[in-house]
Amino acid sequence: MTETLFRDDAYQRECTARVIRVEDDAVVLDRTVFYPLGGGQPGDTGVLRRADGSEIRVTDTRMDRETGNIRQLCEPDGLGEGEEVTAVIDWEPRYRYMRMHTCLHLLSAVITAPVTGGNIGDGYGRLDFDLPDSPDAGEVEKRLNDLIKEDRAVGYEWITDDELDAQPELIKTMSVKPPRGVGRVRLVKVPGVDLQPCGGTHVAHTGEIGAVRVAKIDKKGKANRRVRLELLE
Repeated sequence: MTETLFRDDAYQRECTARVIRVEDDAVVLDRTVFYPLGGGQPGDTGVLRRADGSEIRVTDTRMDRETGNIRQLCEPDGLGEGEEVTAVIDWEPRYRYMRMHTCLHLLSAVITAPVTGGNIGDGYGRLDFDLPDSPDAGEVEKRLNDLIKEDRAVGYEWITDDELDAQPELIKTMSVKPPRGVGRVRLVKVPGVDLQPCGGTHVAHTGEIGAVRVAKIDKKGKANRRVRLELLE
């Protein structure tokens, strides 16, 4: 199984790694900083830099659910098993994903309703809530920006699968299952605000998110409201 360096340090932008499998349209490394598509967050893009300085462009990153290996999608272009490369992510879009992903955690604390879906893009994101009525956009925006300005620390805790099963209230998302499979689950914690399982990448303090606005609140069904956010910085 690929060692997932991004889970221990979301700010690590590159790493040396060894190629363990070459496919027609992807490369699997023994360790990686590339986050794979999942939990509403896009897969990272970037490059694999070879010893001679040449670079292979990574256009997306996906996880093989059967093996747990992470596939950097690319044209392997002569890469061979056992070759050492430097994996480098496109940092600016990744950092915007981190900021928005953390902001959506805050949004799920501001609107205390079950989350039925979500998605993250470059500078924007949204959550769907099991709600019969639309919340006040101005109030949601104010509370979000207040939490951001408080610059609260964002940390992690680990619990076992059994401990999570005993605390189902920790799971806010109805459509996305917490990442399991290794016997333990990572919780993302914003003290006094939010605690929930999540495998994505996040900023270390809420102040890094910067100012946001509620772009729109849509009615997507009888009891489904979609709240769209945008980063302003």
